[in-house]
Amino acid sequence: MSPPSADGALASSPSVEVKSRENRASMDQAAAAKMAAAIAGPTFTDPLKEREYQKGRLTLAFRIFAKFGFDEGVAGHITLRDPVEPTSFWVNPFGVAWSLLKSSDLIRVDHTGEVVDGGPVRLLNTAAFNIHHAVHSARPEINCVAHSHSIYGRSFSTLGRPLDTITQDSCAFHNDLAHYATFGGIVLEAQEGQDIANALGSNKAALLQNHGLLTCAKTIEAAIFWFMSLEKCCHAQLIADAAAAGRGGTTVKIGEEEAAYTYKTVGTELAGWFGAKPTFDVMTHEAGEGYLL
Repeated sequence: MSPPSADGALASSPSVEVKSRENRASMDQAAAAKMAAAIAGPTFTDPLKEREYQKGRLTLAFRIFAKFGFDEGVAGHITLRDPVEPTSFWVNPFGVAWSLLKSSDLIRVDHTGEVVDGGPVRLLNTAAFNIHHAVHSARPEINCVAHSHSIYGRSFSTLGRPLDTITQDSCAFHNDLAHYATFGGIVLEAQEGQDIANALGSNKAALLQNHGLLTCAKTIEAAIFWFMSLEKCCHAQLIADAAAAGRGGTTVKIGEEEAAYTYKTVGTELAGWFGAKPTFDVMTHEAGEGYLL
């Protein structure tokens, strides 16, 4: 029998606590399965129709980034692996405003870096190709890669350190966030892109030192949500570290077991897809049908 606690109640034994956690995990998995069935996106038998749908989602992604201030002049890029020709990907044309981007503006780039399809402005950002081609090639299961010079991500990237697991939201990146501890200048050479892909490894996100953030996922929605969430986690840690230092202390870290347990709920592909849904729904409403032209 478990020993009584200070107030006379029976304290839970370690075995009971483990069993309780296992039961909760089982219920969480069952709930996730139901949610996946309920919110599954459209399926296509025609890859050409899937291409047009995904191009629309990619266009929304750029408009979302613009709305959140993730654009910085002509820097930054989001890519989509083409459902018809998987060795190629769709990307924003260099110099076209993200907030005005339409589906017909997107350009498709093959594995050699040649623009083979797309809108009237067929200018390709060399850094976009070198980074995204390397990641798409190294990660065949990934369909979307996002990179930008967001203010808190690039600020945190100057500290030369990984992100701490200090909030529930940061648990989504627990053991799933790479730190590329090198800055080789603007990524105008293929080797720098390959080095970034190697550092990323099997993770869904990376801190690029003195540069910014990079995220990837099977779906456009998840990749975008991970970017938005990682940017906020960087913001939160910058504030928390400053506040803790002002009090002469440090932040409280989440334990390994708790972080790993929480990751199973908030760090999955499904969690990323679902987390992005409200933002994509709002942008669809705000953009009207014009973005699909």
